[in-house]
Amino acid sequence: MDIRPVQPADLNALIAIDGTIESLNYLHVDRAGEGLTIHWKVEERPLRTKWVDRNRPGDELQFLAKQIAAGIEEGVAVLAEHDGATIGQMLAQPTPQFGTMRLIDIRVDYDFRRQGIASGMLYQLITEARSRELRAVSAEVAANNEPACRLLLKRGFDLAGLDTQRHSNHDLVKEAATLLWYASLT
Repeated sequence: MDIRPVQPADLNALIAIDGTIESLNYLHVDRAGEGLTIHWKVEERPLRTKWVDRNRPGDELQFLAKQIAAGIEEGVAVLAEHDGATIGQMLAQPTPQFGTMRLIDIRVDYDFRRQGIASGMLYQLITEARSRELRAVSAEVAANNEPACRLLLKRGFDLAGLDTQRHSNHDLVKEAATLLWYASLT
């Protein structure tokens, strides 16, 4: 297996990665209190039904990968290859105003999961962020994407906050709050 920077010629292969997400659990976010005395509790719970999302890269993600690969936008775009086939990708961009590297997307082909590929790409991202003297790597994950939450937790990320209204005011009911993760580098 090889992890290397994405080249413009690789972009079509990135779309073919089967990034399907399956989860039986989610991180339930419970809110209590009002105003400045608000409290949040996060706990793992089973989903009502198994959640399956094909997780196809949208146009914005594809465009960003193209911009980073071409050197137009600053960022990190790497892919994982095995026997000439693209089996994973990761995209990240620095946010200098916060001194962080923002993980935008990480995906590993369904048939190659649980082999350390995502961990290897995260290790490279953390190494890059350290070389740029940034203070942390950040990520945003939906609460119902339990596999991604577990990966970040396993790789030293801390749950640092949440956004219950990123997509709608019904996120808590739909079990889809956005969780904010940070891996401190200092």
